[in-house]
Amino acid sequence: SVLSVLLDIVGGAIVAVYCLAGRKNFARQAKMVLYSIAGKRLGDTIRNEAAYADKMFNGFISGKFVDSAIIGTICYFFCIIARMPNALLVSVIIGITNIIPFFGPFIGAVPSALLLVLMDPIAALKFIIMVFILQQVDGNIIGPKILGKATKLSSFWVMFAIIVGGGLFGFLGMILGVPVFAILYTYIARWINRLLEKKHIDSDTLVYEDFTK
Repeated sequence: SVLSVLLDIVGGAIVAVYCLAGRKNFARQAKMVLYSIAGKRLGDTIRNEAAYADKMFNGFISGKFVDSAIIGTICYFFCIIARMPNALLVSVIIGITNIIPFFGPFIGAVPSALLLVLMDPIAALKFIIMVFILQQVDGNIIGPKILGKATKLSSFWVMFAIIVGGGLFGFLGMILGVPVFAILYTYIARWINRLLEKKHIDSDTLVYEDFTK
């Protein structure tokens, strides 16, 4: 099994190198196919929407990887300072699960805390407190600084996207659910705004704040 995984990694890396080497030619060919099927006007629209989706995914995924690497490193140094057992292992778990928005740190904290309880219950208690503080720092300071407002989704819709994505596609769905839902949310919002404009109705959300009217 290990050899099979290693062969897949090496094969994937080789394919990736060839894809990167021919990316410009692939892009030109893709445009030719797109324009031949959809025409120039519709083709430009599809290209613009694809560029928006690419920007959304690229900004969110790369930002989450950087954010998770920072959180994992901070966790490792804290564990070393606190002289906790298996510092590297629990830090890697926290870093990887932190890729999942909102629930990530807590998902990683459960197996890590159980592992520490078997060795040192006091260390496990310190670890739980540290994860809680780290999650607050990440959610309010580190995450917003790195990700900014990449998805422009409220906390409720982020949680909704994670739950639905995780329920349908597991771990991968929890990671990709937020950018996918953000794109769908943007398209639905544009469609609703266009319908309101055609009917000469205000499309500003704040106008509808007074529920008595």
